[in-house]
Amino acid sequence: MAGARHASLHPDYRFDRTVRAAEDLLKEMHQRGIEPDVMSYSVILHVYSRAHKPELCLCMFRSMKGRGICPTVATYTSVIKCLASCGRLEDAERLLDEMTTEGVCPSPATYNCFFKEYRGRKDVNGALQLYKKMKPPGSPTTPDIHTYNILLGMFIKLNKHGTVMEVWNDMRESTVGPDLDSYTLLIHGFCDNQKWREACQFFMEMIEKGFLPQKVTFETLYRGLIQADMLRTWRRLKKRVDEEAAKFGEEFKPYHIKPYKR
Repeated sequence: MAGARHASLHPDYRFDRTVRAAEDLLKEMHQRGIEPDVMSYSVILHVYSRAHKPELCLCMFRSMKGRGICPTVATYTSVIKCLASCGRLEDAERLLDEMTTEGVCPSPATYNCFFKEYRGRKDVNGALQLYKKMKPPGSPTTPDIHTYNILLGMFIKLNKHGTVMEVWNDMRESTVGPDLDSYTLLIHGFCDNQKWREACQFFMEMIEKGFLPQKVTFETLYRGLIQADMLRTWRRLKKRVDEEAAKFGEEFKPYHIKPYKR
């Protein structure tokens, strides 16, 4: 059964073969008098979810509950992820309501399924409403670093500067971030929007916090500042970077940037 979780599911014939093998194993377990537990069903639901098969997910989920097996948070999350990623948000929301009614507390990963779909739809209001429900105090489930990074990436692409900073400040007040990805999303977003002062500010903060930026981040900021006729700003920034470089040691050596030519 564990092999099903990691099997390649595309094209469809591979999915069919993988699922058939897993379902045959379930039948064999029944024939031998071994009752599949929630983990057995969760593996199959995970496979259905990865393959974007919402009807199969729901059918297996209802069958499991019909046998008196109580879903775990991971089980619910697999089905919700499948429904949300297939655009069936209303069905996913109903299942979320069912989950909480039955006393199963959603995890951040459960809510992240919705945030990813809101990001794809560019649904700012939907994302903000759900985010406010998760904010402490009062919520048993608070955002994790993935939640914050999904929202940061979404809002910065939509040029929602005020909302970006609200989410960023919430994250800093929490105990989960920011991390390298958070800073990278923010800096690249500011560069895309030509907000050079903010990009430089967070670039420097990133280094001072001990995060070594990816080389592409150095190059993106460098090219942007040069093209914006801000060479003096880059030189000041580069001087500060060199002062902080000692903390990165050998890792920093490959980051030498050649002079930019127009």
